[in-house]
Amino acid sequence: MRADRLVSLVLLLRQRGRTTAETLARELEVSTRTVLRDMEALSAAGVPVYAERGRHGGFALLPDFQTALTGLNHDEALALVVAGSRRGAQLFGLGSALASAVLKVVDALPEGLRDTAAGAAQRLLIDPETDLLSRRVALEEIPDSIAAAVRRAVFAGHRLRIYYEAVGRPPKWRTVEPIGLVTVRDQGYLLAKRGTEDRTYRLSRVLAAEELDEPAQRSDTVDLDRAWRERNVRFRTGGDTTVVVVRVAPAHREHLVATALAVRSEETDEDGRLRLHVVFQDARHAEWALWEHAVYAEVEAPQWLRASLHDRATVIAARYRPPT
Repeated sequence: MRADRLVSLVLLLRQRGRTTAETLARELEVSTRTVLRDMEALSAAGVPVYAERGRHGGFALLPDFQTALTGLNHDEALALVVAGSRRGAQLFGLGSALASAVLKVVDALPEGLRDTAAGAAQRLLIDPETDLLSRRVALEEIPDSIAAAVRRAVFAGHRLRIYYEAVGRPPKWRTVEPIGLVTVRDQGYLLAKRGTEDRTYRLSRVLAAEELDEPAQRSDTVDLDRAWRERNVRFRTGGDTTVVVVRVAPAHREHLVATALAVRSEETDEDGRLRLHVVFQDARHAEWALWEHAVYAEVEAPQWLRASLHDRATVIAARYRPPT
């Protein structure tokens, strides 16, 4: 549920009065079904929107509707904390709360600034769902009930029971001590402890969640940024990773590094090309990444990767050989 779209809906209803779902859908460039779903979300957030049937029917707000900034609730306050990352609000199940909080802030503005804010909602589009190549931005869908249970446990300091599906394994129940929530590149994670071990759970793989009444065994203070960086290092350097020695032109270094987990060493050859020891998640990751760089990178080791890339290139060359 896009919080900015919910705000735009309310602002449109304020400006125009009663408006049909079809008109709202055209204005926001979404389906009528999406508008109907958004109306339900607004109602659940406490916005007094109602529907009138008939030829001249549509959606409208109750007369003189105005929110009170002093009425911010707990979830709305949290939503404002993550408002700098709107996707974070969606991942943590705070989309409707963010919309409601923004409305209260807009209502608290002087009338002139309120009009400016209303115009901004129509003039600014941030993080649309597709890019210029019509590629859909992959935003993880996390049910609000799961996000709410995880969020409550984190802030209440309670233990959490999750039904988690790890990659390549059947789902099973786990009881964890939640530490904090992290969102990065449109993906949400729960940082927790299980026993004495640190654990990181991807929110989209949590199939069910239950907040327990038992207090979590965790420190009262935590440096979440440091905890994330430490886990990031362990992920990049541990497990069955694949190290590749590759020569690449300096102009293509950043592109190569962006596809890897880490760079262990780097030196410049006599011809000006760079020789890097690059870490990939596994063999499949390494083959995909180096194939992406085509003639701009040359694998020196391991030999199996050179052979695999050679075989793939041979098949491609044969497939596209000009007819005789």
